[in-house]
Amino acid sequence: MASWEDVERIVTVLPDTDVKGPRQWTVHGKLFVWERPLRAKDLDELGDAAPAEPPVAFRVADEGEKAALLGDAPEVFLTTSHFDGYPIVLARLDRVAVPELEELLQDAWLARAPKRLAQEYLDRTE
Repeated sequence: MASWEDVERIVTVLPDTDVKGPRQWTVHGKLFVWERPLRAKDLDELGDAAPAEPPVAFRVADEGEKAALLGDAPEVFLTTSHFDGYPIVLARLDRVAVPELEELLQDAWLARAPKRLAQEYLDRTE
């Protein structure tokens, strides 16, 4: 299963990725993956389903992708009302396989990277 070291290893090889703060990464100034400690309201909403460790938050392409992840693996992915209307998903790192994490973080980067940079990256990796 994945760890924060895996997150850092994966995102630091993506072009124009910067560290904004501890466990926060941006592409061209846009946050695409970060540690999201749960707040009191989040804990109340999640109840017993709340993860023990702060989850990783990441961007997805749209609300449809968000719904698909939440529906396909609710034991891994979660959200709170704080993120209603935003294409952001939370995940329990200790339940994500590293290959899946690589795909999720690359997709998060693609969702936030400028179109030209994203296309250049895709052209190099195909």
